[in-house]
Amino acid sequence: MPTPTKEDYLKALYYLHQQDEKISVTDLSKSLNVSKPTVNNMIKKLEENNWVVYKKYQPVKFTKTGIKQASLVIRKHRLAEMFLSQIMNFGWEEVHDIAEEIEHLNSEKLFDRMDQLLGFPDVDPHGSPIPDKNGLIHKQEYKKLSEISEGKTVSLSALKNSSKDFLLFLNKKQLSLGTDITVQHIEDFDNSYEITYGDNLKTTLSNTICQCLLVEEI
Repeated sequence: MPTPTKEDYLKALYYLHQQDEKISVTDLSKSLNVSKPTVNNMIKKLEENNWVVYKKYQPVKFTKTGIKQASLVIRKHRLAEMFLSQIMNFGWEEVHDIAEEIEHLNSEKLFDRMDQLLGFPDVDPHGSPIPDKNGLIHKQEYKKLSEISEGKTVSLSALKNSSKDFLLFLNKKQLSLGTDITVQHIEDFDNSYEITYGDNLKTTLSNTICQCLLVEEI
C-alpha cells in the first residue's frame, strides 16, 4: 500500500493530469509546496511502483496504474467527506481537512462500510464524483451558471471551487446543492447575475462566482 506521502503525490499528479497530460516537475513542486529535489526523489519512488514514467528534463507521464491508484485515494477522501457531512453532520466547509487525514487509512473494509451506510453515493458534499471500487469516475456534464441565459431555471449540482472561503460565502447566501436558481437578469456592464432561489430569496452574483457554480437545467 502507498504511504501517506505517496498518496499526496498521486492526488497532486491526478489533478495536474486533468489540466494537462504533460506534468512538469515545477508544477508538481508548486502544487505540493516542496522543493524540486524532493519531488525528483519521490518521482523515482513512484516510478518503481509503475505509477509514473519520468526522464530528466521531460514531463512526468502518469501511467494507467498510477491514475487508478490516485483515483482510489480520491475515492477514500470523497467518501470520508460524505460520511462526515451526512452521518456526522459536519458542514460542507469543515469536511475537507478532516478527510485529508482519514483518506490515508489503509482499510478497504472501512471505506466499503462507509459507502454502504451512505447508500452508495455518486458524489461528495460538493458535487464532485466519487470513483467506484475500480477507480472509475463517472462524470456528469454540467454547465456553469455563467452560461445560463435570462429566464432559465436551473438546479445547483456541483462546485468548481470548494475552498472554505467560497463555501462560507455560499452559506451566507443560503445556496446549497439541489437549490433551484432562476436567472432574472444579466447585467451588461459586468455580466453579474441577478437570481432568485429558495424561499423567495434574491441576490446578485458576480460573473466570477457564477463560473464556479455548476448547474443542470430543469
